[in-house]
Parts: sequence; C-alpha cells; structure tokens
Amino acid sequence: MLDVPLDATYYWLGLALASLVVVGVAADLPTQPPPDAPGAANTVDALAASDYPGTATHPVDAESVRLTPRSIGLRTDAGATHAAFAFGPVTPVSGESALVAVARGVPPEHRFESPEAFAAAAEHARRTARNATWRNAPDELLVRTVNWGDVHVTLVLA
Repeated sequence: MLDVPLDATYYWLGLALASLVVVGVAADLPTQPPPDAPGAANTVDALAASDYPGTATHPVDAESVRLTPRSIGLRTDAGATHAAFAFGPVTPVSGESALVAVARGVPPEHRFESPEAFAAAAEHARRTARNATWRNAPDELLVRTVNWGDVHVTLVLA
C-alpha cells in the first residue's frame, strides 16, 4: 500500500504556505540602499567650512528632499536618511528668488543693493526653512559660498 498519510498533506500545505510568505517578504524588500544624506552633508560642509568663495555640486539619488539650515534629509522607497551639517547654519534656497540666482552664479551685487540686504535675505531664507517639508528632489545639490564685504553665506539649492 502506497497511500499518503493524512498528516503529510498538512505538512506539504504548511510548507507551501511558508514558501509563499518567504517569497512575499523577499519581493517587498528594497532593491536599492537608502540615499546618501551624509555624502550630501559632507559636500555642503566642505564649502561652509571654507573662508573662500566656491561652488560644488553633489548628485542626489532621491525622490524627496528636506533641507533646513542645520540638516538635510533624503528619501526614496528604500527609506529615508538624515544628516546634520557640521558647519552652519547654511542658507537653503528654492524657487526663483534673488538668492537662487546668486546660488547659480550671479554676483550678489547684481541682485542686492548692499551686503546688508544680501545678509537680510539670507537670514529670512534660513528662518523660513526651519520648518521645511519634504518636496521633490532635484538631480543634484548645488552649493555656493559667497563673500560680499563682511557677509559670508553658504547657499544650498535643492
């Protein structure tokens, strides 16, 4: 008699169900690592720590970004990472403001009346960015340190 015992059927069904659970968990795992927020923060810090004007870019491989004067957060389906700036505060800029033009390379004296006006605009941008929310991330982070008179500002365009 080559009959299958009734218990064996239950074992096979349990094994099949466990296999489906394992496949489901494996399919749900992220296929890529979370974005590199510490690398972006290091790029910002490299310029913010310098006394000299300069410009740098950092590729952003994320869907969303949250930029404040003290930190950056990057988010994808694989997760979110955050990193604090060691040197700062920096000035996050976005949109089409005069500060964005300066971040893209326009001399500040072409957009602002005086170094004091430039400093006031930077301070206003920092205050506004303290409660930043997640928004769509660009392809790269643009960082520019600008000196105008006694005003030293690190602009971060994301």
